[in-house]
Amino acid sequence: MVHGDHNKSKNSGGFALIILGALMLIVGPQEAIIPQSLSIIVWIGGIIIGGTGFYLKFVRNRVKRQ
Repeated sequence: MVHGDHNKSKNSGGFALIILGALMLIVGPQEAIIPQSLSIIVWIGGIIIGGTGFYLKFVRNRVKRQ
């Protein structure tokens, strides 16, 4: 098919993962919402999820183009 690449969806969900990771980093240190024992787990999860979203949104497309 000639236009197969043009018709593919380019939405990888990376932006949603970036937002979710940022929210986890904001909510993580607030002990009223999350107990202190889970705070570090939420921080690490936020960094991992946000980093994955950043990779899917920005880095992966630039590597493919080169």
